[in-house]
Amino acid sequence: MINTSSLPEKIEQLKKKYESSGQDILAYLEGLLHTDYLNYWDYINLDTLLTLQKPLTTIPDEKIFILYHQITELYFQLVLHEMEQLKKTTEISEKLFLEKIRRMNRYFEQLIGSFDIMVDGMSLEQFREFRMALLPASGFQSVQYRLIEIHATELKNLIDQEHRNTLSSTSLEEMYEHIYWKRGATELGTGKKTLTLTRFEEKYNTLLIQTAQNCQTKNLWYLFKHHIQTDELKNQLITALKQFDKVVNVKWPTMHLKSAVRYLQKNPDTIAATGGTNWQKYLPPRYQKRIFYPDLWTDAEKENWGKMEAEEMLSNS
Repeated sequence: MINTSSLPEKIEQLKKKYESSGQDILAYLEGLLHTDYLNYWDYINLDTLLTLQKPLTTIPDEKIFILYHQITELYFQLVLHEMEQLKKTTEISEKLFLEKIRRMNRYFEQLIGSFDIMVDGMSLEQFREFRMALLPASGFQSVQYRLIEIHATELKNLIDQEHRNTLSSTSLEEMYEHIYWKRGATELGTGKKTLTLTRFEEKYNTLLIQTAQNCQTKNLWYLFKHHIQTDELKNQLITALKQFDKVVNVKWPTMHLKSAVRYLQKNPDTIAATGGTNWQKYLPPRYQKRIFYPDLWTDAEKENWGKMEAEEMLSNS
């Protein structure tokens, strides 16, 4: 027997809701009579979702490659969703900030934990067959990952290490021209941009520069410095930010490096197999020493950035 004792109260609440916007509750109730029940597959658009894998070859493991990258982009969307909420919040409390950072850490930890799908979950022979059909496409071209980086820190911390000290106080536009990832997609011999990079810039440069401008006073580090004024939960927040720094800038690229070591030959002639990216210099964290929150780390920690993880990866390879 369904308890309907609260039904009149609920109807009255609905009536006030629709009246406040000049709507007639009876029209909505009549529409409800003709509305079908909600199904799980309709709610998440399952049928559409399962049509989005379109291999370019007949090699079976290519579908694994596509699916995993799509899963990765969905996790990136989850991270950006948390970042956007923080950007839009006018009064950021320590509790809210900590909750969002911990969510982001969980998303990346899940991705890192699942990367064995890429490292060990595909046939080496099949990968080398289908990968060359995908040029110049590369995971390098993930704009969501670039947006996460820009939301996470001041743009000066994303400058290529060679120019980091000389350009850290210059204009945003000049800093962007020397952002670290551009060096990861240049030809070793000539220094020219690869097709992977030029196409990425053609599509996303405007969005990325606009985001960088918007995030000057909205990135996570700025928000931490200007909105967290009390000591309540501050130490936990620092721990969470350091964890985020490590999972994004050390653990995630190290897992990519592990995959590259497995699937790609180790000489410069085979760089094309990653879509044109110079992965030997681009992926290892110890080379770029990309750090979102340098003020939170000791000099020794920054000096040894990524070394332990790289050594552990090589010992397990």
